[in-house]
Amino acid sequence: MFNQVRNNFINVFRSLFTADDNCDMILADTNNPLESDIEIIAQPKGKKPLSIQQLSGGERTLTATALLFGLYLVKPAPFCIFDEVDAPLDDNNIDKFNNIIKKFSKDSQFIIITHNKKTMAATDIIYGITMNEPGVTAVVPVDLREYDETLVE
Repeated sequence: MFNQVRNNFINVFRSLFTADDNCDMILADTNNPLESDIEIIAQPKGKKPLSIQQLSGGERTLTATALLFGLYLVKPAPFCIFDEVDAPLDDNNIDKFNNIIKKFSKDSQFIIITHNKKTMAATDIIYGITMNEPGVTAVVPVDLREYDETLVE
């Protein structure tokens, strides 16, 4: 199973970055795989970080997303919840993130808590939370599938 996740991680990572980017997952102790640490290597093109902490916030987010989807491909879930995972991403990386969410939402439902306008615009349904009077919240759903895309800019 480790090799399946590893191969999926590499494929998803390269779809989020480029085919020239390097990444890997390595078991620290192959004799004891159930207790072994796992080293995550992520080297976007032109960078040679010694640790994942040397990547930008957006690069770390996309690497973690690749790992999550690497696991997801082995054991799909009916739904996934992401809370502000897109916050450190710039516009270019937001598009990559939204594209992979769109791709995987054919088989799973994604609940994404976000403040990012591009992520909100890429969704089918938005649920807003409002407080019309102190202490009383209300949920306001908007089904974007009902609107003609030519009317939305």
